[in-house]
Amino acid sequence: MRRRVLMIALAAGLASGWVLAEPRPPVVRAAPLKKPVEEGSTEKRAEATIVGKSGSEMTGQAKFVAKGGYVDLRIELENAAPGMHAVHLHEKGDCSAPDAMSAGPHWNPTNQAHGQWGHSAFHLGDIGNIEVGADGKGGISFRTELWSVGDKPEVDIVGRAVVVHANADDFVTQPTGNAGGRIGCGVVRLVK
Repeated sequence: MRRRVLMIALAAGLASGWVLAEPRPPVVRAAPLKKPVEEGSTEKRAEATIVGKSGSEMTGQAKFVAKGGYVDLRIELENAAPGMHAVHLHEKGDCSAPDAMSAGPHWNPTNQAHGQWGHSAFHLGDIGNIEVGADGKGGISFRTELWSVGDKPEVDIVGRAVVVHANADDFVTQPTGNAGGRIGCGVVRLVK
């Protein structure tokens, strides 16, 4: 009965000149940032020049830009062995040891378990894995609200070390992610 009434109403509508509209694609709007970029907010920059350790000839650059409540990170590597390599921020800005052990453990000011960035528990130094191609080049980038550059001492990345490891981070093994030896290291220094 209901179906018959619906069919009659549809037929009457079509007879009176109604036209069924074609479905429209959904309107996509940019999601607002969690913290709006403040007008006139100052920009701060920090960098780390990554040098080879443990016999590696790797070189690289890590650039941090803080603005509007966020820190953007971009790391680019060259002359690295092809494959996946973990990269972490380590506690001490000291790359003087040939094996980079002078950089200390992962930077972990919140005293969390090691893990994958953005998934349950993780160190603030747990950046992730970089895939290096056959040409020896690779990179990673992301944005976070959890770091600062040159202020908020409890979460300031200045004075830490960017460490590249021989293997990929498995995001499970405590406290290092089973990432292997330290094959690259650079001290994070404020530039602006």
